[in-house]
Amino acid sequence: MEFKTPGQHKRVEDFAAHWKLIAPELGCDLELEGGSGPLGQAFELPGRTIGNRWAIHPMEGWDGTPDGLPSENTLRRWQRFGMSGAKLIWGGEAVAVSADGRANPNQLYLNPKADSAAGLALLRETLLSAHVSSGMETKDLYIGLQLTHSGRFARPGAAGPQPRIAYRHPVLDARVGVDSDAALLSDAELDDLIELYVAGARAAASAGYDFVDVKCCHGYLLHELLGAKTRGGPYGGSFENRTRFFRRTVSAIRAECPGLDVVVRVSIGDLHPFSPGAEHRGEPLGWREHLPYRFGFGVSEEDPREIDLGESIEFLRMLSDHDIRLVNLTLGSPYYNPHLQRPAAYPPSDGYQPPEDPLHQVAEHIRVVRQCRSAVPELAYVGTGYTYLQEWLPNVAQHEVGAGHVDFVGLGRMVLSYPDLPRDVLSGERIARKKVCRTFSDCTTGPRNGLPSGCYPLDEHYKKTPDAKTLKQIKEQPG
Repeated sequence: MEFKTPGQHKRVEDFAAHWKLIAPELGCDLELEGGSGPLGQAFELPGRTIGNRWAIHPMEGWDGTPDGLPSENTLRRWQRFGMSGAKLIWGGEAVAVSADGRANPNQLYLNPKADSAAGLALLRETLLSAHVSSGMETKDLYIGLQLTHSGRFARPGAAGPQPRIAYRHPVLDARVGVDSDAALLSDAELDDLIELYVAGARAAASAGYDFVDVKCCHGYLLHELLGAKTRGGPYGGSFENRTRFFRRTVSAIRAECPGLDVVVRVSIGDLHPFSPGAEHRGEPLGWREHLPYRFGFGVSEEDPREIDLGESIEFLRMLSDHDIRLVNLTLGSPYYNPHLQRPAAYPPSDGYQPPEDPLHQVAEHIRVVRQCRSAVPELAYVGTGYTYLQEWLPNVAQHEVGAGHVDFVGLGRMVLSYPDLPRDVLSGERIARKKVCRTFSDCTTGPRNGLPSGCYPLDEHYKKTPDAKTLKQIKEQPG
């Protein structure tokens, strides 16, 4: 590697100097303030108090049962979420609204032939029990469920990709085997899909969840619909049309479940798909061939190597107009520009080497949230992309929250290896360096090869499984 990872810095002052070289306008607190500092402060939503500024991002565990219910591994993960100390649980799990909307055959989904509501309730109860047994009260917990349809990246069975797309894409079609319009979702199919989201919201409400996330990120269906500029009909073309499915879904959920909050996680910025280039480093190969680039949301049409927040800000204002108060911002997709979406030192098996120091992409996440907060300050924001900061994550997180640039800092991969990081930070404990995620990407390489997602290098639970040996063999294969 040609760059120094954050974990190679032994002193916060040294990391702060590196960070300043990457992003002179960003900051890093040299001392942590624990529970009395910004990360320990409660946050007030209308009618709801959230106990601190840590959030847990939703994940796909690749470890559900064949009928879409949680397995022991799923329950263990939620138990660890509960003991983490975070007070905002953003779905914890990406739950598909239908069997054919799954991104993998073991993803949780709403199965009309199984008691999905009971399975979802068990997840929530497991989390609450772990929170209480760890000595924390639950009245200031805010727990939701992410509802998703994988769209272009649907892979619900062993047969491989079974994409359902919003529009034809000049690069991504070939990657998922689309060679005709047969995979296009019709307007009627999209109309019918709204009821599946409503059914998911009903299941979440009956299981006791506080909110649902109508997922609009990472290249999945609703994210793709936001960029459907080349699609005709009521769900494509204009910004109003491209947001129509989302607005109709939110309205239908609220009509059916009036006591359930609705939030959204959205890829607010994007880039042209990347491919392995020279020395296997990621590059947006062929981007000039597709100008003007009318195949995405939050990406420049003139130069798709750049994020464009024009429509993104319009979307956030639309959320405010529709009384959605909490938004979780992410960037890009793990399928076509993972270095942006999930900054890492080591790529997954189907990825590419980072094109530059991954701290540049962490900085981009933080800059984008700052820009959105400045443009639409009435919303509450969850930030993403912090895991690569490693042991210095709390220092940057405290700075951003303390300065009012973001309201919550979300954790994904980090809580697979170090679920109690928020609790340690708030209690003033030293960071447990041996638990810190080093972004080896095994939690992604495993699922890419049909294995459960987990931290195989650092979590003894996964390290001791036969899957760990299989994963090691996969990683040792040439190419």
